[in-house]
Amino acid sequence: MPKATHAEQARVLTDIPNIGKSMAADLRGLGIATPQQVREMDPLETYEQLRGPMGQRHDPCVLDVFLAAHDFMNGGPSQPWWNFTARRKALLAQQH
Repeated sequence: MPKATHAEQARVLTDIPNIGKSMAADLRGLGIATPQQVREMDPLETYEQLRGPMGQRHDPCVLDVFLAAHDFMNGGPSQPWWNFTARRKALLAQQH
């Protein structure tokens, strides 16, 4: 199934570039079930919510994916998730 090329084409989570079945399942587990909710989510907060009961973080690249999906759903172009690594590093640096 081809990915959406514009945000308004995304009908389900997996239509969003960089969001596959596993990432969609993670998002649904956090109560984010629609592309509209991805548009409204805070990528960093959503990433932080993925911590398990033991406080373990997911791979930081997951935050890159959330940033890419959020940007796309807010009108940005489809970009590979790794284009958001610098933004992720800056966001995480601000936390410390």
